[in-house]
Amino acid sequence: MPFSEHPRRSRAAKRPGRIARICHLSAWLGSVLLSLAPARATIVGLNQIVTPEIQPAGVLALSAQAQHATIGNSQQLQAELGITPRFELAWFQGLTPGEGFFASEFNLVQTGPHLLTVGFINWSTRGHPPQPVLEYGYYLAADHFSAGVIYANHESELLLGYRHQFSDRVQLSADFQSGSANSSTLGVVYNLTPALSINPAVYRTNSHPHHLLGYVVLTWNLTLWK
Repeated sequence: MPFSEHPRRSRAAKRPGRIARICHLSAWLGSVLLSLAPARATIVGLNQIVTPEIQPAGVLALSAQAQHATIGNSQQLQAELGITPRFELAWFQGLTPGEGFFASEFNLVQTGPHLLTVGFINWSTRGHPPQPVLEYGYYLAADHFSAGVIYANHESELLLGYRHQFSDRVQLSADFQSGSANSSTLGVVYNLTPALSINPAVYRTNSHPHHLLGYVVLTWNLTLWK
């Protein structure tokens, strides 16, 4: 036989305490997640660009994203947390390939429909420097407009975004980022529940020849504190 059964059972028998602790820890973590209050679903950025609004303080957005490899990391997990009403932190963990990205935003202006936000995004664990971004938002009840600039790929790139809310469940989102490595996008955000949303979108690449690429992200919001 290529494997011996007895040593395998023997090793398991020597660590019942460790297995029990792991089971207890898993049960505790599960109970904590279940006890967390769901928050109303929000949108982590638009389809492509960041947005000037800040994640509500104490609300954690957990996302799972899949997209065409031409867009970026084809499989990615995300966590975005509002630290204060004006400041948020985010972590993006790419799975294919493995690469992490850190991001932060700070809101300078929150006056009526006007927002002005600065931030650093796409700070890669592979040594790529963060990309500074400055963005203005004009947010009406049903229509949100965004415009800004980001320094990426050794040049300043234009950011434009628009979102229209048809109802509590359905929103249309579109954005654009200049530069040959970026795209124009059109997507829909659908709130499956008050805390869970899905955002499928289509990307049209800026480079020639143009290509249509797919993207989808599922986001779950939890209230960690109030």
